[in-house]
Amino acid sequence: MSRKPTKYIVKLTDDQQTYLISLMKKGETNARTIKRANILLLSHEGKNAPQIAETLHAGIQTVFNVRKRFVKEGLQSALYDKPRPGAKPRFDSRQEAYVIALACSTPPDDRQRWTVRLLTEKIVQLDIVDEVSRETVRQTLKKTNLSRGKKSSGAYPR
Repeated sequence: MSRKPTKYIVKLTDDQQTYLISLMKKGETNARTIKRANILLLSHEGKNAPQIAETLHAGIQTVFNVRKRFVKEGLQSALYDKPRPGAKPRFDSRQEAYVIALACSTPPDDRQRWTVRLLTEKIVQLDIVDEVSRETVRQTLKKTNLSRGKKSSGAYPR
């Protein structure tokens, strides 16, 4: 039974090989990028896809995809994912700072402290944003280390 010839042949320059090896030695690179670098290096050495997949505990399709992206789009495209579309952040940095400042301020007269629900209503009432979910407000506050229940956080009602 004859083996199907490799459609995407990886030939690395000396500079590319040096770059991939240094990338793996840094210790700051994520595992996915290191695996892709290893796929490219092993492909350059002439290993076939099943051998590479078995050696690196990767899927054969992963090996094919990395090789294809290297040949068609270059080294950086083969190593790194393209940015993924996502929802635009609800708050810009200025609005986020206002939400945090509001949470640290004195709550309305009839309340002991700010709740996420109360903050959400106040943010919309003050036209900081047209609409916002409580979860977005909660996540914004969670990014800070403030705890509305502790005196040391600066968010404790006075």
